Amino acid sequence: MPFRPVSSEKLSHAVVRQIEELILRGILRPGERLPAERELSERLGVSRPSLREAVADLQERDLLVSRAGAGIFVTEALGSAFSDTLVQLFARHDEAIFDYLDFRRDMEGIAAQRAAINGTETDLRVIDELFRQMEAAHQKRNPADEAHLDADFHLAIVEASHNVMMLHMMRSMYQLLREGVFYNRQVMFKQRTTREALLDQHRAINAALQARDPAAAHAAVDRHLAYVEEALAADRRAERDEDIARQRLERIVSRG
Repeated sequence: MPFRPVSSEKLSHAVVRQIEELILRGILRPGERLPAERELSERLGVSRPSLREAVADLQERDLLVSRAGAGIFVTEALGSAFSDTLVQLFARHDEAIFDYLDFRRDMEGIAAQRAAINGTETDLRVIDELFRQMEAAHQKRNPADEAHLDADFHLAIVEASHNVMMLHMMRSMYQLLREGVFYNRQVMFKQRTTREALLDQHRAINAALQARDPAAAHAAVDRHLAYVEEALAADRRAERDEDIARQRLERIVSRG
């Protein structure tokens, strides 16, 4: 008969499962420090030996890492789905930039639809609060803050879709964007007309989500990323034209 004796779960196993779930759901993020051992054991309601056993298990499987004198952290490697070699290849070719934007349009459009349907009231509050912070950064004319909040806003939409596979894949994509692998996001926030257009586009995305309109949310994301793609293409064309113009000038000067 396929029955086995029922046994109570070890406390350390329950701690492992809870921390795994927090990492899987994106609540504990790559590089994030866990509370000190005493505080964490009190929060979890377990003894410190049980907590140590759980942490050792998670470290053995490379989910947590210990840093001497600093504490226990979620492994940074969880924040990237790409090897360093592939990242360097992405950075060297414009083709990767525009394929990246196509991928984002597909994935974020789906994420926005799901967020409009599946997002909790708290999810939508998070998205709305990030947009309000974007408005404030816009008034202060701080391109760095606007660029950072832009990435957080888009990631919050993915989180609100409640699909863990999409969450971890897109988090890796945004990390590469923050590091300037695909393009320098701050450049897009330097010109006033571009900044105004981007803010209006994020306003439309937020409004559609707050109204729980999946079709409108998908369309707003699509329009936004189409604008980003065209702006980057225009920038590339301007760089190419300027390079050609300089070569012509050098030729004329050298003849003189």
